[in-house]
Amino acid sequence: MENINLIGIDGGGSKTRGVLKSGDTIIAETQMGTTRVGSIGTGESCERVLNLIKDLCKTAGMELNEVEGIVVGLAGIWLEEERKRYANLLRTLARNEKTPINEVLLTSDAEIALVGALGGKPGIIQIAGTGTITLAKNSNGEMFRCSGWGIEIDDEGSGAWIGRECLTAIVRALDGRDKPTDMTDKVAERYTTFNKNNPRTLVAALNEKKFEYHDFTKLAMESAENGDEVALSILERASQHLTESIKTLHKKLGTKSSDVCLMGGMLENETILLKLLKKNLDTKSGIKIKKPIGNALDGALLLAADMVEIKEI
Repeated sequence: MENINLIGIDGGGSKTRGVLKSGDTIIAETQMGTTRVGSIGTGESCERVLNLIKDLCKTAGMELNEVEGIVVGLAGIWLEEERKRYANLLRTLARNEKTPINEVLLTSDAEIALVGALGGKPGIIQIAGTGTITLAKNSNGEMFRCSGWGIEIDDEGSGAWIGRECLTAIVRALDGRDKPTDMTDKVAERYTTFNKNNPRTLVAALNEKKFEYHDFTKLAMESAENGDEVALSILERASQHLTESIKTLHKKLGTKSSDVCLMGGMLENETILLKLLKKNLDTKSGIKIKKPIGNALDGALLLAADMVEIKEI
């Protein structure tokens, strides 16, 4: 794609990254804080994204109207009306600053991760961090989604879900309803606001936001590695939930075999959760674990290239 200038933006929950690619070369990169609509609102998010785009152009020494295509992947953006509303506001802000945008596509950060990990080919990705989501794409370009409804009603197997299960296990142990767990002592050591002699202080600390559910994910993995039966049981159930999502999408794809890329902090560096998940995904299922080809920014650039080519046709 010689002389074609494209911008890809990955707006996750905590930070936003952007790249400007000219032909086959990345000529500008930048990073800023969150652009998540749920955290800062649509207006502020659009302003931050536009500033990031302008920074990329300034670094590359070009005008915004020289960029043929822009793809922005944002956390929490799923509905078509949300995408259109955001794109229209972004275009309006750019016009008001006399820096019109050519082609722009708004989508979710999970979708650009799917495209990047699989190089635009069909398959499945599972992202497991604080939350979790599993996405698939078939040979016709149709996308399917499983899990990722939020910790209030779902996100089974995620870091937040594991943390909540840890707290449940601890209070059950304190009541004598279930087996003791060394996670109780570990939480008391790390969070002095929790006093084992006054167990209700655990609830008070949670209500006062002294910690979040996902803060206990690493603790659970450490305890499981050390042979704690309660922690190991939680991680085994987490792996079963994650496996269920992958197998559900494998069925929806309707293929004999599916490539799956496992991503996110909980499934990296050969964690105990990853080992359990691999055991569940036996080769007879037709699911093949593959290393990601690229990242979310690569996916955004691939989508931008496709968008420009379709427009030219």
